[in-house]
Amino acid sequence: MSSMRRFLDGLYRVSGAAAVCCLVMIVVFASAQIIARPFGMVVPSADEFAGYSMAGATFLGMAHTLRSGTHVRMQVLLSYLSPGALRWFELACTLTGALVTGTLSIYTIDMMIISHQIGEWTLGLLPIPKWLPMSFMTVGLMVFAIALLDDFVRIWRRQVPTYATNEGDQMAALGTE
Repeated sequence: MSSMRRFLDGLYRVSGAAAVCCLVMIVVFASAQIIARPFGMVVPSADEFAGYSMAGATFLGMAHTLRSGTHVRMQVLLSYLSPGALRWFELACTLTGALVTGTLSIYTIDMMIISHQIGEWTLGLLPIPKWLPMSFMTVGLMVFAIALLDDFVRIWRRQVPTYATNEGDQMAALGTE
């Protein structure tokens, strides 16, 4: 296995692990609120931090979800395509997805930089620099764009895309197995 392949697989695993950590944080914040409520206490900004964690879980988990083949795909449509058309369709979809998420990454990086430059803070009881929670979305989008490009290259090389590993029969029609 090449060092690039090990690096990319590690990147996707780390991103997935970070998403799981965000899910755990949601549970921690919600539990803290539930436990504090009978004592007449409020956990400052728990709702806001749970929301940031939800964004983190969503965006940081996208690449790992793609790699594990659990994104929703339109199998009904794909089953009607010939092997050649299916390959070109998969190439078009992965490239379009990579371009869209790459573009979104650029804009979120710009948004983070501006937020940092103007000193923007969140509005919760415990204000934090706004670029910090934005970084979850930015990093998640960048890793997702890389994962889509990775699968684009795999399809181009007539290899099975990682998201289709559970769809062996469909990908066999591509002539990739």
